[in-house]
Amino acid sequence: MSACDTCIVRNRSICAALDGEEIKALSMIGRRRDLAAGESLMWEGEDSVLVANVIDGVLKLSTGTEDGREQIVGVVYPSDFIGRPFGSTSGHGVTALTDARVCVFARRDFDAFAREHPALEHKLLERTLAELDRTRSWMLLLGRKSAGEKLATFLLEMSERLVQPGCHDSPDLPLRQFALPFSRQQVADVLGLTIETVSRQFTRLKADGIIDLPSRREVTILDREALQAEAG
Repeated sequence: MSACDTCIVRNRSICAALDGEEIKALSMIGRRRDLAAGESLMWEGEDSVLVANVIDGVLKLSTGTEDGREQIVGVVYPSDFIGRPFGSTSGHGVTALTDARVCVFARRDFDAFAREHPALEHKLLERTLAELDRTRSWMLLLGRKSAGEKLATFLLEMSERLVQPGCHDSPDLPLRQFALPFSRQQVADVLGLTIETVSRQFTRLKADGIIDLPSRREVTILDREALQAEAG
């Protein structure tokens, strides 16, 4: 068996557009790479030499300001595609928030493969349009929502992407527990808030019985409808 045959995200990633023979051909130009939390895969402004599928873990997309501060501009999860195919430079840095595993391709090899396989190019277009929709939603979150609405929206998105199968309780009380890959300061940076505001909102949501916080990073959603109402 090749690594592609046992890949846990094959049916959810861009590779889902390919048949068995095409998958075999793609596997010939790719390799798996493990990243430790904090390790970078791509750097902002540098030549775009790699693209990758995320197999496991969570990574951040970030850009730097002129005074040296970091702004997290996106988060990628298992089955997401990262990098800039058909582009010359990387628009942002990519760094692992947790231990992660990715399937890496040299960009030039991937570009040539994609040109020969229209189904893959179509899948890339679908992913690009979906990313554009998420970016527009994120602009609404940052520009118009209150601090409480921002955090509630953020937690709902995290729960959809990070919750593991089997974490649900009865249908009447759908508990969702997950570990945030962010520190409180990183949550604040992502949402454009101060760490004090983020901490107050976490405390308020817990006091209202909407979430529980078993540890500094763990979150359990106790009342999803109430959290959705908080998100506006």
